[in-house]
Amino acid sequence: MTTVEMTTDMLSQQEDLMSCFESACDLIAPTWPLDQLIAVNPLWEMRHFDIQDVVARMAALDGANGVMPPEFYRAMKNLVIEDRHINAAARQLGLRRDSDGRYATVEKGDHERHWLSVSGFLDADRDAHSMAWRDEIVQQISQFCASSFQQGGSCANDAEQGTLYSQWLESTRHDLGISIIMGEPGLRAQFRALPDCCESLLREAGSELCLTESSAELYAHSLLLDIKGWASWVAYLRWQARLNGGSCNLMMDLLAIRMAWDLAVWRNTRQRGGVAFIKLQSLWQRQLACPDALLQTHRNQLQGAWLWQCAAERAFQEQLLHRIFSNPPAAESGTPPALQAVFCIDVRSEVFRRHLEAQDPTIETKGFAGFFGLPLEHQLAATTYARPQLPGLLAPSLTITTGTNDLALARTGRRSRWGQLGDAPPAMFGLVESSGPLYALKLLKDSFFPAAHQHPVNALSDFDSLQVSCDGVQLTPEQCVDLAAGVLNAMGLKQGFAPTVMLVGHGSSSANNPHAASLDCGACGGQTGELNARVLASILNDSEVRCGLADQGITIPAKTRFVAALHDTATDEVTILQNDPVPEQIQTWLSGAGTATRRERASRLKLSSLADKDLANALKRRARDWSQVRPEWGLADNAAFVVAPRKRTRGVDLQGRVFLHDYRWQDDTDFSVLELIMTAPMIVTHWINMQYNTSVVDNLRYGSGNKVLHNVVGGNLGVFEGNGGDLRIGLPMQSLHDGQHWMHTPLRLSVYLQAPAEAIHNVYSKHEVVRQLIDNGWLYLFRLNDHDGECERLFNNQ
Repeated sequence: MTTVEMTTDMLSQQEDLMSCFESACDLIAPTWPLDQLIAVNPLWEMRHFDIQDVVARMAALDGANGVMPPEFYRAMKNLVIEDRHINAAARQLGLRRDSDGRYATVEKGDHERHWLSVSGFLDADRDAHSMAWRDEIVQQISQFCASSFQQGGSCANDAEQGTLYSQWLESTRHDLGISIIMGEPGLRAQFRALPDCCESLLREAGSELCLTESSAELYAHSLLLDIKGWASWVAYLRWQARLNGGSCNLMMDLLAIRMAWDLAVWRNTRQRGGVAFIKLQSLWQRQLACPDALLQTHRNQLQGAWLWQCAAERAFQEQLLHRIFSNPPAAESGTPPALQAVFCIDVRSEVFRRHLEAQDPTIETKGFAGFFGLPLEHQLAATTYARPQLPGLLAPSLTITTGTNDLALARTGRRSRWGQLGDAPPAMFGLVESSGPLYALKLLKDSFFPAAHQHPVNALSDFDSLQVSCDGVQLTPEQCVDLAAGVLNAMGLKQGFAPTVMLVGHGSSSANNPHAASLDCGACGGQTGELNARVLASILNDSEVRCGLADQGITIPAKTRFVAALHDTATDEVTILQNDPVPEQIQTWLSGAGTATRRERASRLKLSSLADKDLANALKRRARDWSQVRPEWGLADNAAFVVAPRKRTRGVDLQGRVFLHDYRWQDDTDFSVLELIMTAPMIVTHWINMQYNTSVVDNLRYGSGNKVLHNVVGGNLGVFEGNGGDLRIGLPMQSLHDGQHWMHTPLRLSVYLQAPAEAIHNVYSKHEVVRQLIDNGWLYLFRLNDHDGECERLFNNQ
């Protein structure tokens, strides 16, 4: 081979390694900021792989659990797993019985063995009284990221400040404390010798660490998982950039930062020489030689857990269908509805809807995405602040501008000036000394006279002053008509209007809760549905819009009034948001439904012994209590998504575990609504389901730990558990566990569509993301027949 050929081959190998690094960067899913916190599948960017392979991969690379152990399912009391469920699950997984009649699963083996970084191998032999390499690396990178991103760090690499990697390198080269803490005086020289450029570092590390195409992606992925919190934050910045038609390359910088640590530690160990480096080199080469074998080992060891996981899911599906089919579909009432109420598809709405319908047979409820089909962002007048109020999958195309509440604005200004004073270094210590008594008074006030918490932007907004615009231009009446027609068509509400149609958004009340947005409406970007409900009600009550709708075949009677309302899921109170009152009878119905809903929820909150009035007051106190770590259970125990006419599930107790979306395929002539449901709400419900599942199966890696120990980072970036470590993602333990039992059972989402098989298949064929979720086992898809009470599983090929 000539010199030119050798050089060409080396360059080709380096390009292959860079491609592997880029692939690893693409595997990290985003996490949203605290003030817009929505549920997301932390494994979302690996949906193109089979879920069992992904779980095995995460176990191998990060030691993460992806399913609960068999003992968890054997001990369940609310779900009975019988032999037929086990047998069906075994067939699904392709397992065979052994000579003893048991299914041949591998449950023994070295479960603890997983991929190690260079620093990980060194930690195995490090003195127990010394700082572990991994702990110092994560702490140092995390503190740097917190400082960088809270100062406005974004996807743009600043020409003055340089890239994220170069900023980190400059900071690290001047940090004398690292060498002292680690007891490695030569370490600083290794940082000084690192390449100044991110790409050069990655190429140099790939060559020096002898990475191959088969090992490079796994290695890079494992490094990002070491700092998955900050990697997830960078993935969020990338997600937002792509939504807006841009790009973000910060993930490669973050990978370079983490890989630079491994390269520096490798070189430092080599320079010290001796047995330590010989051993490190041997272990490293052995690991690089057989990465696929490690993945297969973990897949084999998880067979028993998957058998029980699938059996539990089948038991739940059987139980759910029994509930639905044992109750005949409600007959069509000849009586015009007295009230129609459109709720979010959220599982908490299922309970309230059921109890509201029980108040009177003339009440109809519908399930629809909680942002009410309005792809909007909220702009506060005279400010640059804009807040998305739609699912994280989408980019806003409309802007709702609201006026400002002058009194609240003045109060906020005073608080802001006080905060700025505290940030001034010369005033810091004196301010702490002098303001202590004031904060003591505030603590006493919050303890004995708690006030309802309100989002600061909502407090500043004057919702009576709304303006809808697109690209800075106010919507024309014709555009409002088209918008309203699209929403009503997707909602399945084009005729038979009641005198009062309530648009019920939802939100939750809690105090001193960094994760409060996770209890609000995910379809509204982690905000309440108040603004969306107000905007849609305003549009649909407009006489000019109604005339335009009539021209499109949607006639809204003059007596029909759309009313915006808000369901507080912590107290189960529904508040009418408009000034003009609704009929007293409707208020009575809402009050009765709230009482019944609170009574149903009481047992999960250990408040069953309280009388109705006392229970209502207790829930209000919980919502305002700054020390309450469990204001409500959110969407815990969600497990299914039913897309069908309401008559299919009306009167059925679905236990607050099912997302409900109204849909009547006969009205969907081109099946565009079905396509919309399968590509938006179905994905959102999957995200919610997987956020809860993963936070339960491994809260250390996919959850945010103990909320009592949380410290907010950068105002809204996320939380640390304690004073350091990685940025935490996912849900805190107190959102999932009552101190004795898990409140969420991790089951993959079961989706039930009442629509023709051909129409469902057409959507499946058209959209890759739908095929990935179904074919790779991320969710189950079933078709409900219209009349005969049968259900069939579609695309049963995983």
